Amino acid sequence: MLCAVYKSSRKADTYLFVNKRDCFDEVPKPLMEMFGTPQLVMVFPIAQRQHLGMADIRKVKSELAENGFYLQLPPPPENLLKTHRQELGLED
Repeated sequence: MLCAVYKSSRKADTYLFVNKRDCFDEVPKPLMEMFGTPQLVMVFPIAQRQHLGMADIRKVKSELAENGFYLQLPPPPENLLKTHRQELGLED
């Protein structure tokens, strides 16, 4: 099975995986409106992959099979103040 990956034109580091190139029928309309104009990043055979860069390959495959799409969001930003306070022993 081929998988097409698109990046969002509105949200940085946000990617949408779909089962077929330029086929967004399974993606909810509000999500597509938030996502903006999809920009094709790559198309690859997902069945032959063992891992992906920042996404769990098993979750991607599962979501594609169940929902027809997978949305990859960027990791939340690190709270540097909280990290610093923990290093100082001021927070648990």
